[in-house]
Amino acid sequence: MRQHLRPPTGTSVPALAPAVSDPADLEREAGLARLFELHYSSMLRLAVLLGADDPENVVAEAYYQIYRKWRRLRDTEAAEAYLRSTVCNLTRMRIRHLQVARKHVEKPADEVVASAESTALLHDDQRVLIDALQQLPARQREALVLRHWLGLKESEIAASMGISCGSVKTHTARGLAALTQAMEARR
Repeated sequence: MRQHLRPPTGTSVPALAPAVSDPADLEREAGLARLFELHYSSMLRLAVLLGADDPENVVAEAYYQIYRKWRRLRDTEAAEAYLRSTVCNLTRMRIRHLQVARKHVEKPADEVVASAESTALLHDDQRVLIDALQQLPARQREALVLRHWLGLKESEIAASMGISCGSVKTHTARGLAALTQAMEARR
């Protein structure tokens, strides 16, 4: 049987990780913790809606990247936009990677299994819409998700996607038209 050992009274337990003593490191840790508390769920939903097959890993990688670059951020208030842009880019890269990998592996297409996290996030009444959204080209899907689910302005979407505002309008209009057509066809 396992016993829980406690240090004798008056002694302290050594920390498992070294203590952070640099004020800049403390600020980074606190800023990142706030960012995580405020935006983890929305970043996870963003990755799911953009079509990530492993949204938890995409979001974790995005937080890791912002952690590494925290000192180089010009404005820590822009951290949310940077995080959102990183999630978009990582999801796009992951989808491209999977497309290449699937070309080299022969598997039936109907063996796609959703993660428990993404299943919990999506309600039954949203599944039809999500399926139609997944059928859109990646750029149209990204523009629609950033605009209508996150409520971003065209300039913010352009910055997140790395394209012009005119391209955002084009992708959004084409995506809405295709989504409307797909939804009407399913009724």
